[in-house]
Amino acid sequence: MRNTDSGDRLSQLLDDLRAAFALLSRLPLPPPRHFATPPAVWAWPLAGLGLGTLSTAAALLALAAGLGPGLAAALALACAALTTGAMHEDGLADTADGLWGGWEKARRLEIMKDSHIGTYGVMALLLTTLARWSAVAALLAAGHWPVLLAIAALSRAPMAVLLALLPNARGQGLSQSVGRPTARAAGLSCAVALIGAGLCTGTFALPMGLAVAGSSVILARLAVAKIGGQTGDILGASQQLAELAALATATALLIPA
Repeated sequence: MRNTDSGDRLSQLLDDLRAAFALLSRLPLPPPRHFATPPAVWAWPLAGLGLGTLSTAAALLALAAGLGPGLAAALALACAALTTGAMHEDGLADTADGLWGGWEKARRLEIMKDSHIGTYGVMALLLTTLARWSAVAALLAAGHWPVLLAIAALSRAPMAVLLALLPNARGQGLSQSVGRPTARAAGLSCAVALIGAGLCTGTFALPMGLAVAGSSVILARLAVAKIGGQTGDILGASQQLAELAALATATALLIPA
């Protein structure tokens, strides 16, 4: 009986991980037996770590082939966008357009749902992508590539936290359909993210984790003030901003001025 229980538990954990990859990536992996509702958000940082491993490996291969850190960083960002379907970048662009492009909640949500991109969205993508590229290139040039793995895990935890703690602003859409996890589940996601990041970078995961928390708090306050809660776009934006905050912290502390 114990062996059966252990086997069932392991099978469930693997199913949760497959569901995390299915939700957060476009990788052609075997689908889970079923999608839990609410989702098993504890596995989201592990999915991020897996995706980060792919993009970091692409960058290291580029460096090994003689390409410079700049091209390697660009390849890493391209790999990250391809493996996720650029869903987080899309969320960031829609968030920027919606939160600053409308004067009232209904209009902001309407703009966020529109598939077209506006000026705020373009600027958000340009500036964040440029900043991310610069930071990744600097970290690669200095040999601090394990930091990229840590950030890939840390940046997925805010999505779980905002999904758990903020009400759904629209009452429909992806963030509504997947269900609302408990605060305990979101806390477990943060713990998994910190442990994964710690295995990659040691105690340096703590300042990066604090930076991620800070960016998430700011975004959460803006989202509540402007649209009354979270949407799928807000969750995607939280990943991008968390990644940027962690990268900024890493370059500030690790790269000589």
